[in-house]
Amino acid sequence: MPSPFPGMESAAFPPETERSLIEHMNEFYADANLRYVKAYGHLWQATEARMVALDKAGMELEATVSDGARRVRIPFDHRLQDEGDAQQTLVEMSFKARDILAQQAHS
Repeated sequence: MPSPFPGMESAAFPPETERSLIEHMNEFYADANLRYVKAYGHLWQATEARMVALDKAGMELEATVSDGARRVRIPFDHRLQDEGDAQQTLVEMSFKARDILAQQAHS
């Protein structure tokens, strides 16, 4: 059924899709989560990070820093279309974050 408010469709993924993506990222890509909070969230001192929420507009991660935990929202550069777009975007962001961190290390 089309939205009664064109252009205002929900940013949420179906709950099972969001849960699946988050579990996958936390189980297999903890290193990417840490790169996200450092490179995009500017929490350079973070030692750990886990994804806690994901929608079509961005992701939320909880990072471990010296004085406790910090939650950061990182927007995507476009509105995600579906689960495949989410996976591709997360991979691209991870590679870009790796480059940002490499440049940071050399400055």
